[in-house]
Order: sequence, then C-alpha cells, then structure tokens
Amino acid sequence: MFDPLTDQPLLHLLRAAVLCSNARLELRGREWTVLGDPTEGALLTVAGKAGLWKETLERRYPRIAEIPFDSSRKMMTTLHEDLEEKRWVFTKGGLEEVLRRSAFIIQDEKPVPLSDHHREEIARIHQELAGAGLRLLACGMRKVKNRIDIDPSDLRGVEEELTFLGLFGMIDPLRPEAAEAVHRCRAAGIRPVMITGDHRITAEAIAAQLGIKETGEQVLTGEELARLSPEALEPMVEKISIYARVAPEHKVKIVEALKRRGEIVAMTGDGVNDAPALRAADIGVAMGQSGTDVAREAAEMILLDDNFATIVSAVEEGRIIYDNIRKFTRYILSTNSGEILIMLFAILFALPLPLLPIQILWTNLVTDGLPALALGLEPPERDVMRRAPRSPEESLFAGGLGLHIVWVGLLMGLGTIALFAWAVRTRDLVHAQTIAFLTLMLFQMFHVLAIRSERDPLWRIGLFSNPHLLGAAVLTLSLQLAITYLPPLQELFKTTALTAGELFACIGVASTVYFAVEGEKWLLAHTRGGNK
Repeated sequence: MFDPLTDQPLLHLLRAAVLCSNARLELRGREWTVLGDPTEGALLTVAGKAGLWKETLERRYPRIAEIPFDSSRKMMTTLHEDLEEKRWVFTKGGLEEVLRRSAFIIQDEKPVPLSDHHREEIARIHQELAGAGLRLLACGMRKVKNRIDIDPSDLRGVEEELTFLGLFGMIDPLRPEAAEAVHRCRAAGIRPVMITGDHRITAEAIAAQLGIKETGEQVLTGEELARLSPEALEPMVEKISIYARVAPEHKVKIVEALKRRGEIVAMTGDGVNDAPALRAADIGVAMGQSGTDVAREAAEMILLDDNFATIVSAVEEGRIIYDNIRKFTRYILSTNSGEILIMLFAILFALPLPLLPIQILWTNLVTDGLPALALGLEPPERDVMRRAPRSPEESLFAGGLGLHIVWVGLLMGLGTIALFAWAVRTRDLVHAQTIAFLTLMLFQMFHVLAIRSERDPLWRIGLFSNPHLLGAAVLTLSLQLAITYLPPLQELFKTTALTAGELFACIGVASTVYFAVEGEKWLLAHTRGGNK
C-alpha cells in the first residue's frame, strides 16, 4: 500500500488528476455527490481518500489557464501558478497522447529521461490493465521555473516535454443483467454495437464480458475509421460490432453507414458530443440520469434508469403491444365481416332477415367489445423475443392476417346462415333468428380463444393464462344465455328459448372456427418451418 504523503510519484499523480479537473465533490448531508464529469469525480474521490482535497490544492496552485478536453487531442491541460510564482502544467488524457508528449519519468523521486525500456514497460502494464476491462487515463506534468516562459494567453507548445506520472485504471462494473440483455438482443435479431472512446483492448475486454463480439466480427478504431470513405465503410459495418477510440464525427459516420444498409438504428448517448449521432439515428436514446440536456433534447427517447436492459424490455413490450393490436384487428374485422356476410347471404338466398337491429347492436357493443378489449391484455407469446424484426414497410395485414379475416368471415357467415335456413324451414322466424344470434356469438367466442396466439395452440398457452379474456368470454356467454332464456330479455331482444338439441347444434357449428384456426396455425408452422 502506497502512502501519497511519503511516496512522491504517487503524490504527483494524484495532484495532477485533482488539479487537471473541472469536477467537484460536495458533501450533502452524510453523502458525497459528484458535480461534473463522473470520471473526474472518481479521480477526486480516490485523491480525497488519500487526504488530497481539491479546494486545498487549488489554494496552493491557483489555475490561470486551461486547454479543454478535445476529442481529436484526447487530452485536457491546465496551467497553474504556485505561491512561489512558479508555473505548473498538468495534463490528463489517453495514454498514447500523453506518452507521445512525454520526455521524462519520475524514478527514485527524480525526473529522468523516458527511455524505450520505460515505454515498453508502460505499454505492457497498459495492455495488462486494459485487457482486464479497465478504462485508463494517463497523467503528465511540467514544471516551469521561469514564469515568463509560458504566456497564459498563448498555450501553444505547453503540452510538450512532459514528465509522465502514471496511469489510473477504473472500471464501471457491468450490471448483472447486461450480458443477458445482449443475449436477448441477438436472439431477437437485434445486433448490439459498441461505440466507445476507450482503448481497443479495453473495448474488446468489455465486449467479451457482454458477449457483443462474435466469431468473425472485426474491431475498428477511430483512426482506421477516419481513413475510410463512406462507400468503403458501408459494406464493412455488417461485420463490425466494436468501434474503439472514436470521435463524435465517427459516430455519425457509423450511424449513416448502417442506415444506408437498410438497418433501423437506435443510438444511445449521454454527452454533448453524442447529440449529432442521436439526431442522425432512427431512434436516439439519451441517458436520463447521467445524460446532458443537449443529449436529451436531441433524442427521441430518454432512458430514466440508464440501463441497457431497459431498452431490451422496451423492445419486448413494443412487440407484445404490436402482437395484441394484430389480435384485436383479427378479431374485430373477422367478426364484422361475418356479420356483413350473414346479411348478404340472406339476401342472396332469399331468406328473411337473420338478425334484428337490436341484436346487431348488442353484438357490436358486447360480444365484439368485451373480448376485444381483453385481447389487449394478452401476455407475451413464448417466442416474442426470438423472432427476427419485422420490416418497417410491412403492413399490419401481412403474414396472412388479411386472408384470415376473409375466410373466417366466410365460415361464420355460411355456418350461421346454414343453421338459420334450417331453422326457418323447421321452426318459426323468432326461433331461427335466436339460433342465428346465438350461433354468431358462439363463433366469436371460439374464434377469440383460438387467436390468442398466432403460432401456439390454445392447449399450449393455457386457458387461464389471460384471466381477463376468460372472464370476458364467460360474461358474454352468460349474458347471451340470459337474453335467450329470461322472459324480460326475450321481449327486449325478440328471442325465444332453444331446446337442448338446438343449443348443441349451435355449439357444434360454431366450434368449427376453433378447429379451423388451430389447423391454420399447424399448416403455417409446417409450411414456414416455424415452431410446432
């Protein structure tokens, strides 16, 4: 364990990290809060634990000038003057940049020339730490004995002849659910891409932990990316999942290349520099906790918990909602087409009116409405996150939905009108209309149970997995039987009691839609090689 009070190189390193920073630590109650960049806040924290506080150091080394961090330089530099009117330069940034500008290193508490051996040793340590997934920052300093050698208004050349002080390694621990979220993305046909300013080795190590990089996929650095034209980059983006040491303009370049490939691109970001890429993406997702106001303004969505797994959950929820919209549409339009065809067939076959206006109104308000609303609460299907994303050009009626509406409507219409025609010849018109009314309702109930999944049969998803729909079906059936058998309601809806044989005839004909829809699922599963 090193003590900065006795270890001069460590003291210099911590002092440089504290002074070359715009963040602050503030004690609020019993908790410390970081004001500013979280990375700089981490450096202030480790220095504070060693007894080096920014306020104290700034009184001893007041800042007189600054060269802000720049993505092209990957460094930040500050100029300070001590109480003896000597000037100090403190620099922090990427190892390659700081090391390239360094000429000395502290050894035995004295600055000595930075040799090739030193550079090799630093590179070895850097590779070892980066391979463990640590983000690394290097610090350097320069002591200027003659204060007139540096003009605060002209800092050109101030970042040269630095003394290399050392490295900070830090890690933002991966959330436990992050790797699982990446796995779910891939299963759902969504390809996660890491775009980071970290070193290539660090990026690869983190990507390996997350499962982002797969066999055959490449890693591209910002320097390599800058040399590629948009035309050259476009065919490459399909095989690249990690971009390291990138600048803000590189992010926009990547997003645009993916979009030209026909991909739907969601981009996450939190900083001011991320705003152009967030705006260029199809869906910009800003961080709600750590994100800047500029990033949030540029994004279409704001992630309140800054958790990638939440994005995956949102994708799943979106797919569930879309599935339920299709089920709602399938049910309502199939039922309505059946009602229309019943009336049309009655005219074509010269039959009396099979349904009275009040019966049609009841069908539209109750037997259509209650189950349709309950379909909106249908739980997710088992393969909802194992399907390829649908095309944005795809119609709501794709996948056989339009054809389903037509043939189910025909089945309902023909089945109902056939029973009605039989009842007209054997019984009175009120009996026949009651049979048609009840048969249509039963068609709807059997149909709504069958279409709860576009792929799985009812016996697999379970009758009780959506209690709202089961309750709506039972309530609808109960009300329909009350209309059929209770005298006050018979008078209102112009119905009459049916015999057991007639009741079973209605059930038998209406149940054909259930077996037909389940047969359609089986046929589509075998035709398309889907889940059986």
